[in-house]
Amino acid sequence: MRGGTVQINWHDTKPVLTLDFHPKSGLLATGGADFDIKLWQINPSEGENKGPTASYQSSLTYHGSAVNVLRFSPSGGLLASGADGGELIIWKLHPTDVGQTWKVLKSLSFHRKDVLDMEWSTDDAHLITGSVDNSCIIWDVCKGSVHQILDGHLHYVQGVSWDPLGHYVASLSSDRTCHIYGNKPLTTSKGLKTSNYAAQHVITKAEQQLPADSKILSTKTHLFHDETLPSFFRRLAWSPDGSFLVVPAGSYKFSSTSDSVNTAYIFSRKDLSRPALQLPASGKPVIAVRFCPIVFSLRAHKSGEFFKLPYRYVFAVATLNSLYIYDTESVPPIAIFAGLHYAAITDISWSPDAKYVALSSQDGYCTLVEFDSDDLGSPFTISEAEKAKDEIKNPVDQVPTEVINTTNTVVEAESKADRNKKETEASEGKASPNPVSAPVSNRPAKRRITPMAIDP
Repeated sequence: MRGGTVQINWHDTKPVLTLDFHPKSGLLATGGADFDIKLWQINPSEGENKGPTASYQSSLTYHGSAVNVLRFSPSGGLLASGADGGELIIWKLHPTDVGQTWKVLKSLSFHRKDVLDMEWSTDDAHLITGSVDNSCIIWDVCKGSVHQILDGHLHYVQGVSWDPLGHYVASLSSDRTCHIYGNKPLTTSKGLKTSNYAAQHVITKAEQQLPADSKILSTKTHLFHDETLPSFFRRLAWSPDGSFLVVPAGSYKFSSTSDSVNTAYIFSRKDLSRPALQLPASGKPVIAVRFCPIVFSLRAHKSGEFFKLPYRYVFAVATLNSLYIYDTESVPPIAIFAGLHYAAITDISWSPDAKYVALSSQDGYCTLVEFDSDDLGSPFTISEAEKAKDEIKNPVDQVPTEVINTTNTVVEAESKADRNKKETEASEGKASPNPVSAPVSNRPAKRRITPMAIDP
């Protein structure tokens, strides 16, 4: 892999606040404090010591304030962009005689203050946004209207994410809470069912891990940073199959007297009420998570220690000043990039072919990392998916499992009885730039998968 900060005039030297790769063409869209959206063609590196470059293609000019977030729809036919002052625009791709062009389709108006994050539903029909007005809004994009307002937060909503299976939406706020909303459809007067998301979990504090013979009463500590976190973004993400949710801006204490450790929490779909694991992180807070769109084959003969999957997911975790690349088969990160920018990182995006990962920063520049064909591994094939299904249906030396089916994928899950009995135990990972501390056993009264954490 190779790459680095691309020294070009991305947005007139002003902060670059967001970016996203088009899911079909691979064009990179960036948004910044110059009020513009710009499209770039990414060019591969031309030598071992040279990284990829970006060529300017065109600009989408409409916003009257800084563009904080932009996201292409899964089909690639629409682009949503959110800006200061509550501006929210839907762009549509139109064919022309010389190629394609983007034109404004709709302006969605209801947020009273800055839009900070957004994500599309998998069918392009709905969009969820988070704002400085403390609310999340689910939009009906076809009608151009508000479908539902989620107003449970008490401070800025800085991250939102849509479950790819459509059952949940999640939000993260500087009020130190993560909200999980479950879909409980309502029946209309015409007998039709319409989605309706209701609060299911509010995650804010967790009990500290204490020795079994401790006479000290357990105390609860906050799981997330407060509003003093020096970033407007806390971009969380679901895995592509919806089996787990990775949440940034975590802060973990081993004891009441220890210093807080910056981390990202992983929530299992089997229990979204509390974190299942935590990722090692650097000295700076985690501000964004993004999953690679390609699913990869396992490198070993069996899955990782914590993720019992027949394939590998790769995902990027950005702190204020570094980028960590993780996969679901190993404990330590598989790559670390540090010292890339002079100001805070703001967003992450993967190209649709997983060849590039891009970072934006408030210093006005973007970083491009290019992966060789064998850096991340081999794509997971349909034949492997069928084989994995057979292995899970006829497990050898495994506890009984239940199978969750998604599109061409299978996720191994423990049965309810086994979940109540089993305590997952973590062991130290191999030597890496981020050593992983030895785990602490859980309290027997409340089952919790033992977290991983970097030594403070």
